[in-house]
Amino acid sequence: MKKLVFILATVFSLTDFFAQTATPEYKISKRMNTGVDAGWDYLIVDESTQRLFVSHGMVTQVVDIKSGTLLSTIGDTKGVHGIAIANDLNKGFISNGKDTSVTVFNLKTLEIIGKTKVTGVNPDAILYDEFSHKVFVYNGRTDNATVIDANTNKVVETIKLEGKPEFSVTDGKGNIYVNIEDKNSITLINSTTLKVEKNWSIAPGEEPTGLALDIKNHRLFSVCGNKMMVVINTEDGKVVTTVPIGDGCDGVAFDESKKRIFSSNGEGTITVIKQESENKYTVLETVATQKGARTITLDKTTHQLFVPTAEYGETPAATKENPRPRPTIKPNSFVILVVD
Repeated sequence: MKKLVFILATVFSLTDFFAQTATPEYKISKRMNTGVDAGWDYLIVDESTQRLFVSHGMVTQVVDIKSGTLLSTIGDTKGVHGIAIANDLNKGFISNGKDTSVTVFNLKTLEIIGKTKVTGVNPDAILYDEFSHKVFVYNGRTDNATVIDANTNKVVETIKLEGKPEFSVTDGKGNIYVNIEDKNSITLINSTTLKVEKNWSIAPGEEPTGLALDIKNHRLFSVCGNKMMVVINTEDGKVVTTVPIGDGCDGVAFDESKKRIFSSNGEGTITVIKQESENKYTVLETVATQKGARTITLDKTTHQLFVPTAEYGETPAATKENPRPRPTIKPNSFVILVVD
């Protein structure tokens, strides 16, 4: 019996050892420096052209993914937050937080088509829904969403929300989901009627930011400020489970073919989560990135991840006009990390 116990203990110890020392699946493979010493927010891949659109201060940068070089810069996007891609209409839409507008541009030539004023303050996250051919712009300081007809570029509706909207996703079937950061909830919007249909609590998750969707299994992945990812059933709005993630997350991506979920954490890590089944999720590994790398996008054709960040300098003293100053960005330090 003692020999059997010893053998079993040895087996379990070796199993644990190899699990912890197994070769990581993911690592940084490239660093793309695109210049401009300014803040950043969301980024998105146009998989049809292999271009990466990056929000960067007052401009939007367009990067060739294969070469890692800067192809073009879309100017006059003051306080840019997010970019939405409408391949079927050959258009792109950029939310400009500082001048309450959306820039519409030609997806092929990158020429600006025009600007549309939104019906709220600080347009932040932005989403194109191909099902309805509408653009949903989420206004962070007025708790509402401006809806734009993607064909005419005109505002068709303003949707009142129960709190501050963050990231949003669509199932391509008329259902729009958006995180409500200060209410710890997710709102379901009907993209045809433009009405709010449901508000679901995601407790114990707090301050949700990034959001991703598994359409096949009806699961939402909401990453939260209290270092957890909450999995929600879109059929009834109930919380399925929670998974621990890193600190300072602001984005999440889901690779459907590989059954992997990625939480980008501002502390300087990516939490890689394996989808064992629609109800079971385990942390596979933690990838070291760089402090400040808090937003993320996925190229579903190559399975590459992209996270922007920079090196920080000193934090200016707080003032009445700016009570929460951000640290300065060191010159020539902005970089987009490519994770394979």
